[in-house]
Amino acid sequence: MTGAVFDSNVILSGLVWRGESYLCLAAQARRRVRVFSSDWILQEVRLRLRELEAERGLSGNPWPGFEWFSHTAKVVEPAPTGKRRSRDPKDDPILGTALAARVKIIVTRDRDLLDLEKPFGIEMLQPGDFLRRLNR
Repeated sequence: MTGAVFDSNVILSGLVWRGESYLCLAAQARRRVRVFSSDWILQEVRLRLRELEAERGLSGNPWPGFEWFSHTAKVVEPAPTGKRRSRDPKDDPILGTALAARVKIIVTRDRDLLDLEKPFGIEMLQPGDFLRRLNR
């Protein structure tokens, strides 16, 4: 089974909208991918969900989906990455999560992560690319 880390933007998007990120969560539910996360990533999603609710309100309730995700993803403590790897220092805990989980894929829409290409041998894939790879 493929292992991956879903960036907070993919989790958030999958919980709120029905697109490729949602299909990534569906692949997790169907046990086609083993997803790893960290308390840092879960806290980031929790914070952004609260902000979205306050800013614009949401048509549905994303919290049951968040609870499901937080209980089904394998939570690990991010490994240190040494020096900062990305333009955005908030990306290092995501890289650290993938290192700790020993996975080779991070699914993200974050341009700063995507521009890194393959740090530590970890491939950065957008949700659509990840889904195509799963379907091969």
